[in-house]
Amino acid sequence: MTVIDEVKAKLAKYPDVQYSETSDSIEVHPVDDSGFAVGLRVSGERFTVWFEGWHEEFDSAREALNCFAFGLSEECRLSVTYRGAAAVRWVVESRQGGSWVEDSEVGLMIAPFWRQQSVAKKQNHLIVRTDQD
Repeated sequence: MTVIDEVKAKLAKYPDVQYSETSDSIEVHPVDDSGFAVGLRVSGERFTVWFEGWHEEFDSAREALNCFAFGLSEECRLSVTYRGAAAVRWVVESRQGGSWVEDSEVGLMIAPFWRQQSVAKKQNHLIVRTDQD
């Protein structure tokens, strides 16, 4: 079973989820405007996971799958900074205790800095934690 097949098998438990796939990638679409796309691409022995404009590469399929699932869970939040209508920075945050902690950041090198800045907090709720703090 390929990594993409493994993701599809797990997604079968969620009949309302919509996703797109190619021969080497899969992307889960957000359920609503408050969520974000989560994708996984396989390139030889390397794996890339992305949450909208944020991305990270992995050598391990298991680590990539864990990151992919994390992006679909309530334990992950994506903070997107906009300059005008252009998204320029993506910060992955994780829930630790009762607080959100920044984990990883990706941003554009060149951004329209003269435009008004705004920040949107996005979160998926596909995988819900059953144990509470």
